[in-house]
Amino acid sequence: MTISPGPRRQTDRSPPSLGATPTRLILVAGLLVAAAGCAKRETPVEAGVRTQTLLLGNAAEPADLDPQVINAWTDSNVDYALFEALTWIDDRTNQPVPAAAASWDVSPDGLVYTFHLRADGRWSNGEPVTADDFAYSFRRILTPTFAASYSYMLWPIRNAQAYNAGKLTDFSQVGVEAVNPATLRVTLEKPTPYLASIAAHTTWLPVPRATVEKFGRFAERNTAWTRPGNLVGNGPFVLREWSPNARIVVDRNPQYWDAAHVRLHRIIFFPIENGDAEENAFRAGQLHVTYGLPVTKIAAYRREHPDELHIETLLASYYLFLNITRPPLDNPKVRRALSLGIDRTAIARDILAGSRTPAHAFTPPDCAGYTARAGVPDDFAAARRLLAEAGYPGGRGLPTFEVQSYSSDSSVRTLEAIQEMWKRQLGVHITITPLEQRTLFQNQRSLNYTIAFSAWIADYADPATFLNTMTTGNGNNWAAWSDPEYDRLIAAAGATADNARRYELFQQAEAILLEQAPLIPLFYGEQPHLVRPEVRNWHPSKLNFVWFKNVWLGPRDGSG
Repeated sequence: MTISPGPRRQTDRSPPSLGATPTRLILVAGLLVAAAGCAKRETPVEAGVRTQTLLLGNAAEPADLDPQVINAWTDSNVDYALFEALTWIDDRTNQPVPAAAASWDVSPDGLVYTFHLRADGRWSNGEPVTADDFAYSFRRILTPTFAASYSYMLWPIRNAQAYNAGKLTDFSQVGVEAVNPATLRVTLEKPTPYLASIAAHTTWLPVPRATVEKFGRFAERNTAWTRPGNLVGNGPFVLREWSPNARIVVDRNPQYWDAAHVRLHRIIFFPIENGDAEENAFRAGQLHVTYGLPVTKIAAYRREHPDELHIETLLASYYLFLNITRPPLDNPKVRRALSLGIDRTAIARDILAGSRTPAHAFTPPDCAGYTARAGVPDDFAAARRLLAEAGYPGGRGLPTFEVQSYSSDSSVRTLEAIQEMWKRQLGVHITITPLEQRTLFQNQRSLNYTIAFSAWIADYADPATFLNTMTTGNGNNWAAWSDPEYDRLIAAAGATADNARRYELFQQAEAILLEQAPLIPLFYGEQPHLVRPEVRNWHPSKLNFVWFKNVWLGPRDGSG
């Protein structure tokens, strides 16, 4: 899933600056602040502890809250409060655990998963959550005219890809069956060892048929069903307010099957893209948790407030996409030269204050036991040779490349370092264009860019979540790259249940990807951010999601 790098596609960005005392948060403070006596005024975070209201930085304004449309982490973060999939990924083991499904069975051949839904599962309007709801949702996201970029997350299901491509029009031939209201049977095309993990993904979240079709057609996007007062979900919280570019408010859902154990009464998500503004809000007592932290402030927090600094280890990769439809980036030698011409160690150590790990491959190391053998070295001499072979000795004849970026300080500072390296070592010139996350992603999806900063966080703990995205025509292959041998290897990996054989096929595929260089790996996914000690049970998984139903707020002294 795409993320924001630094205060966060896991990153940072920056729309309108909020300044030292963010006015949007002050509006929230007006709702939360209460007099604590003549001595001092209660801060929003103090009021939040008293009222169990979590104030959370979420980096970017959601493009949508329809779980079958979204593909950004910041959108998913809100949706996981409003909806619940069949499974969830445990924050400590990174393994799937029961969620909307109380349990599931797997046939001996690994081809049939039978999910047993909770008898007390309810939509927020009180209606029962049924197997038909999941079947309806799967049919919707796989409908060709719906054009969901993430529909491939259901392709392991028998005939799902064919239906999604319009080659099959009878959904009853797709391996999804509501056996009865409490039993969902999913039949696969081939064994998929990580299927129960995929079932936790946002694309597997159920949507309420009656509500969806009340506000639009079955396969229509951008309707009013996801607005406050309309949205019906099955998660631990319900949508109360969505003020664009200001805040999203969700309240505890009394209809949720486990509502008795949900301690938070409210969560307020703030789309603060400017990392400095977000950190100022945190210091001013207006946020419990930030999305990120400017790299220039990491050292000070390590020194002065180590209890508030969290650097989460994520299965994530940050990289540059190259639009290979634009010459001279259609030349693999030019792309490979740009990839070789970066000192990743210096960027991670000096530019990012040691908060990231240099990336020489696309897939992060030890991804479910897989570590890429192939890697892109930092080799300026080899980069210069390749540029000369491509007809651009010393960079002569190359255009100035525009590089679109998140507006976060980590991504901009990284690009400034690369700008200097490419200019000094290769004679390559770039300009840097920081953009709001939504615009950055739209440009990448529509190939309206030349080079762009991007990032991918694992949707499940398996190398397939990274490598599958670069197959021909994949909805998240924003480089428009295609290689028949790469596609063949990825397909072969998906067709085998033998993990050793599967990983060997991935190794061969990743070597092709790195040699062809439609993307340039930069660093892996540690995520620095700030968490107040009052926040309890904050345990992000390596996929960077927190199960909000388990989070609560207590006094700083640890009591309560």
